[in-house]
Amino acid sequence: MAVRSYAAPPTPWSQSLAEPQIHHTAYVHSFSNIIGDVRVGENVMVAPGTSIRADEGHPFYIGDDTNIQDGVVMHGLEQGRVAGDDGEAYSIWVGSRSSLTHMALIHGPCYVGDDCFIGFRSTVFNARVGNGCVVMMHALVQDVEIPPGKYVPSGAVITSQQQADRLPNVQEADVKFASHIIHINDALRSGYRCADNIACIAPIRNEMANPTMNQSPSTASRANGSGNGSIVEHVRQLLSQGYKIGTEHADKRQFQTSSWKTCAPIQSTRESDVINALNACLVEHSGEYVRLIGIDSKAKKRVLETIIQRPGEQATQLSSNGSSSSYSAPAYSNSNGNGHAASGSLDGSIVAQVRQVLSKGGRIGIEHADKRQFQTSSWKSAAPIQATNESSVIAALEAAMAEHRGEYVRLIGIDPKAKKRLLETIVQRPDGKPVAHSHKSATNGATASHSSAVNAGSGVADQVRQLLGQGAAIGLEFADERRFKINSWNSAPLIHARSEGEAIAALESFIAEHSSHYVRLVGVDTTAKKRVLETVIHRPGKTPETSLVLDPPMYAPPVAQNNYSAPASGSQKLSSEAVDQVRQLVRQGARIGLEYADVRRYKGGAWQTGASIQAGSESQAIAALESALSEYAGQYVRLIGTDPKAKRRILELVIQKAGK
Repeated sequence: MAVRSYAAPPTPWSQSLAEPQIHHTAYVHSFSNIIGDVRVGENVMVAPGTSIRADEGHPFYIGDDTNIQDGVVMHGLEQGRVAGDDGEAYSIWVGSRSSLTHMALIHGPCYVGDDCFIGFRSTVFNARVGNGCVVMMHALVQDVEIPPGKYVPSGAVITSQQQADRLPNVQEADVKFASHIIHINDALRSGYRCADNIACIAPIRNEMANPTMNQSPSTASRANGSGNGSIVEHVRQLLSQGYKIGTEHADKRQFQTSSWKTCAPIQSTRESDVINALNACLVEHSGEYVRLIGIDSKAKKRVLETIIQRPGEQATQLSSNGSSSSYSAPAYSNSNGNGHAASGSLDGSIVAQVRQVLSKGGRIGIEHADKRQFQTSSWKSAAPIQATNESSVIAALEAAMAEHRGEYVRLIGIDPKAKKRLLETIVQRPDGKPVAHSHKSATNGATASHSSAVNAGSGVADQVRQLLGQGAAIGLEFADERRFKINSWNSAPLIHARSEGEAIAALESFIAEHSSHYVRLVGVDTTAKKRVLETVIHRPGKTPETSLVLDPPMYAPPVAQNNYSAPASGSQKLSSEAVDQVRQLVRQGARIGLEYADVRRYKGGAWQTGASIQAGSESQAIAALESALSEYAGQYVRLIGTDPKAKRRILELVIQKAGK
């Protein structure tokens, strides 16, 4: 599709009819408009729906490796210019490696430096944003100069230089996030450019249309994660069936966009010659991904694709005796005559769980996730395991662990008739540390004996028991330190438990997986479609034995109560002034809520909405507020009173300060 770019129209202030100058490595989507003197650098990504008009103010400059995302508008006033890094005058200058994200408005005269991030729907007008700044969502930056390396919170309005000078510095996490966005969009740019090139996209289409065809189940499982020791076996089997052998290679960047390059073709059908050619390819492309291809030359389709080398691995020299110098196939030993138990990487309890699922007619699946995907519970399914033989399943599981080493891998037990999961258990972590497993039943997931973390007498166990008794659904949410401070929780799948023990086992397993996160228990009334409970049950740095019992609920179903008493353990006590204000609000029938902010957001006046207090009496409201304060420890918290009829605020009072 052709890029829609036009010369600037003739106007009283410009007769130049200048046209855009777009570097050949940039990708500009055809559903975007670029008009006038716009200079687009190398490896720039311009997404659909953008409007870049240098028809009034001009010229515009967009630096190398910058991405302009969907819906971004760039325009400039006829008057007013900024000095670019090259010393020339520009209406808009955007530096290198910056991100202008969805629906942002960049209006000249305007300067955005290198390595900047401009968040969704934010506006920058008549301003200068220094190198390395992060402007979050729905912010306004106008008539100011933001010093380099500053952080503008979401919703902030920065219209005076005093406000700009008081902005906090960006943190390391902000820099990593901005760099990640650049990396993602560069991969998208490569992918879009490939999609417009038939020579580039044809191999990918073939892969999608013909994945590992005409393979037996055992061949398919090996092809999706074989170890080096089976490479020679693959070659021998392919040659015996009359197939040709090929190889492809890709560096890390090409691998992410599936842009494989073909190695020198292998014409020979002799096993020794093919092995020698494979060795030559592995040595030549050491430090890259290399994959083995099986080709049916008559049907002109691929029958096998398997990665045989990854970056960071030492080049393996294959020998025609069917083995390699750096790998030995996993050994299995008979265990009580009931099947096979892995002698290598798999824990004995995992083998027992596999055996139990298979014995009940279940199937085994595998999922994997990198650290970022694991934090958002975005698991990816690995190649399905068709085998029902225990030793074959164990072999496929170990192959998947080798294929995805450096990632989380979890084992899934599936009931194919009921179409539900019987088991979810992590069998590998990125750090390579062994995974400790409690023995769970493949049918109900309950542990044989609960740990002391959630025992029958603990507060969490009581809450779980109460929720199940009410018929409420049980859910879990998790957040890292940053998300916890802004109350941005990630949801996990609901716990489908038929008994208290089953629910507690699921809680313990989830906390073990998310030990570095905050974890909270959520109770949901499915009939009324509302939450009846939210309580933090684990905090980073605390052992489950402590956090599960001590953390109070954010709010809970109202309890009949007439007299105010001291807050429970872990709660913060309100000042007498705050107590008086709460009593007055309750008597007036006002709505009571909370807002909170860390030090950085407090300075920028960017408060976050907190819990809404649902209380039928003064004592209930005070108790709920004191309980909620513990959730915002170390942050500023203010009490909000709202007149529901006039729909306006009648009170704003800071009741907790950061660090107190």
